[in-house]
Amino acid sequence: MIRRDKINYYLDIAETVSERGTCLRRNYGAIIVKNDEIVSTGYSGSPRGRANCCDTGVCIRSKLGIPRGERYELCRSVHAEANCIISASREEMLGGTIYLCGKDAVTGEIIANANSCSMCKRLIINAGLERVIIRCTHDEYRVIDVQEWIDNDESLDGVMGY
Repeated sequence: MIRRDKINYYLDIAETVSERGTCLRRNYGAIIVKNDEIVSTGYSGSPRGRANCCDTGVCIRSKLGIPRGERYELCRSVHAEANCIISASREEMLGGTIYLCGKDAVTGEIIANANSCSMCKRLIINAGLERVIIRCTHDEYRVIDVQEWIDNDESLDGVMGY
């Protein structure tokens, strides 16, 4: 018997969580793990009580031709990382790891170069999470030390003084 390594085990769970996503473009699943215990899960979808894109059949960002990574404020969905974070207390998350898997909603393929958006990065930082592990393929992943996002603040790129 070949036993699945622990990181891919958790990424497999995040991938399964992504199957609840309601986006017509990309679906993400996230889980937070601390002390080898799952703290919370989250997937991309509309806020509770609002119509999901998969139900309306319309993705406004696709309709407007907005490329990936831009104009998230127009999107109906709450991101998987955000849903995962709001489902846990900060104490449960401090020092923990968030596992993330994204899949193309049309092809079902894993998004190899997935990353958290700038808003989710800020949430992850403030939640006190230490690592982000993102699935690249069924067996490959990348590990991000959240301190790198703090030290390399992309929100300051090109910003001049007041």
